[in-house]
Amino acid sequence: MTLVVGTDEAGYGPNLGPLVVAATAWRIAADPDRVDERLAIAVEASAPGLWGDSKKLYRGGAGLDALERGVLVALALAGAPPPAAWPEFAARLGGTANAAAAEPPEGDTLGRLALPRHRHDPPCDKRGAEVATSLAAAGVRLEAVRGRVVQPAEFNALLAAGLNKSDILSQITLDLAAELAAAAAGEPVVVWCDRHGGRRRYAPQVARAFGITLVQPLGESAERSCYALPAGGRIEFCVGGEARTPVAVASMTAKYVRELAMLAFNEHWTGRLPGLAATAGYPGDANRWRGEAAAAVEASGVAWDAVWRRA
Repeated sequence: MTLVVGTDEAGYGPNLGPLVVAATAWRIAADPDRVDERLAIAVEASAPGLWGDSKKLYRGGAGLDALERGVLVALALAGAPPPAAWPEFAARLGGTANAAAAEPPEGDTLGRLALPRHRHDPPCDKRGAEVATSLAAAGVRLEAVRGRVVQPAEFNALLAAGLNKSDILSQITLDLAAELAAAAAGEPVVVWCDRHGGRRRYAPQVARAFGITLVQPLGESAERSCYALPAGGRIEFCVGGEARTPVAVASMTAKYVRELAMLAFNEHWTGRLPGLAATAGYPGDANRWRGEAAAAVEASGVAWDAVWRRA
C-alpha cells in the first residue's frame, strides 16, 4: 500500500483575490513504482471524464458545473457530506478554515454563498458513493481533500517577511503535503506537485517541510524535479502534473475555491459601486479594476494591502 498526495494551486498570478492551494491524499494498493499505472486504470474505469485539468474543465463565463461536480464528488469519496454553504465547505477542506484570521473585506458575502451553484443529476453524494465502491474494488481509496486560502493581507505580509511569490507557493504547498503525508501508517509516501513557477530545485523546501536533514535529489530537469522521501517514497514536481488524478482533483478544488472567492469579491465591490465591471483579478484587468474601484475602496476604509496582492 502507498499513500499518494497530489497538490496544485489557483491564483498564483493575479493581483486580486486569494492564492488557493489544495491537496488530495489517496491510498493505493501498489508499490510506489506502480501507483501511477494502477490509479490511471482505476479512475478511467470508475469515473471517466469526471476529473481533469481545471483549466480545461473551466473557462471564465462557462459556469462552474463540471468543476463543481468533480470537487463535490471527491469530497463525497473522502466521506464529507455535501456542503449547503461556504462555511460548511470551508470546514470540509480543513486547511481553508485556518485562514479565518485573514478574512478579506468580502468575507461576509462569501459566508452567505449558497452551495452547490448548479443542480447535479445524479446528486454528487450519490455519484460519489458509486465511484468509491468501484475504486475500492481496484484497490484505490480517496482519503482526504484539503485546501489553504491565502488572502491578500496574508500574502503581502509573507512578502514583507522576505519571501518571494515562488517561496510562498512552495512553503504553503509543501506544508499542506507534509500534513497529509503524516497520516502514513508506515507505508511509503509519494507526493506529486505541479511545478512552482520557474523553480527547478526544491531540496531546501522539501527538507524544511518534511523534517529531513539531507534530501537526496533523484533528478532535476526542466520537466521534472524528484527527491527521495523515507521508506522508499519520493516527491516530484512536474510540468503538466494535472495529468495525474491526485493533482487534477487538487487543481479542480483550488480553482473552484478561487472562483467562489471571486464571485464574492465582485458581488461585494459591485454592491459598493454599482456598474463596476467584474474582474478575474489577473494583471491588466486588475489595473483597470483598481483605477475604477479606487474611490470605493478608499471610502470603505479598507487598506489596499487587504485587497491588492503585491508581486
